[in-house]
Amino acid sequence: MTFKEIYGHEKPVAILRSAMAKNRIAHAYLFYGTEGVGKRTTASVFARALNCEEENPPCDACRSCQKAERNTHPDIVTITAEGQFIKIGAVKELQEQMKFRPREGRRRVLIMSEADRMNAAAANALLKTLEEPSAGNILLLTTSRPHALPMTILSRCQHLRFTPLPRETVARFLREKESLEAAAAEALAASSGGSIGKALEMNREDYLTLRNGILEHLAEENPADPLQRLAFAGRFGTEREEILERLHILRTCYRDALVFRETGETERLIFRDRAGVIRTLAGRLPGRELLTSIAAVEAAMSAIDQNANKSLTLEALMIKLA
Repeated sequence: MTFKEIYGHEKPVAILRSAMAKNRIAHAYLFYGTEGVGKRTTASVFARALNCEEENPPCDACRSCQKAERNTHPDIVTITAEGQFIKIGAVKELQEQMKFRPREGRRRVLIMSEADRMNAAAANALLKTLEEPSAGNILLLTTSRPHALPMTILSRCQHLRFTPLPRETVARFLREKESLEAAAAEALAASSGGSIGKALEMNREDYLTLRNGILEHLAEENPADPLQRLAFAGRFGTEREEILERLHILRTCYRDALVFRETGETERLIFRDRAGVIRTLAGRLPGRELLTSIAAVEAAMSAIDQNANKSLTLEALMIKLA
């Protein structure tokens, strides 16, 4: 994979290519931004480029690039969490490798995915490496939660921000790489929040069915029927991730209804392929109630994310909703 094959992120890619052209490469980079937008992909391409044997790297054809493609390059090392955390043992192993010269390439590149998952001992050990960088070693940290990293680590890295991708960029990826029809690609891209990773997670048969079911329930719901609301809560599942996914859909429904009510413009909708249902919901609920519902859903998402009782949280939410 080459820099040209990265979807979006023209600014951080340009910064990395310029650093290579000028031979002014930092010893440590922090790639941060929304989950699933391409931080790890860019880190992988940058690692290949740093060891590519041809001009205009990475070429995808030389021996080094081919090894990187097969994940067998001895000088490109990826560190990930074991269970919930990245532990000190992984950092110690990294430090041991950095004592020696690269085995084959010009540089050893160490990619730490989700660096915010380091426990305190691992972070303290990594700080020593950042304070005393060794020649020939480049450290690439990726995270969607930079605020969770110690300031001492943040201050010793060059930061590159990866912003959410435009909707059309995500849709183009889905058409080109996943062979989706234009309508399905657009619907998933609109719901992805600019994250290719999120769009890929949603690219399954039941997602659009699930989304459409929630939309249609809201448009048809009898607000005065508490039993109907409690039955609706039962459709949100029992696992944390599936509940959060459904709450995200619910929040987007109310958001779209509010946007349409205030602007009358379907182009601004996230679920614009279901503009008719959104229009019905917007016609049924006043703006103040839509705002209240959005706030209630967000509070429930926060509670679920912090391991609150799931069924009680959902039941309380249904009572609050407009």
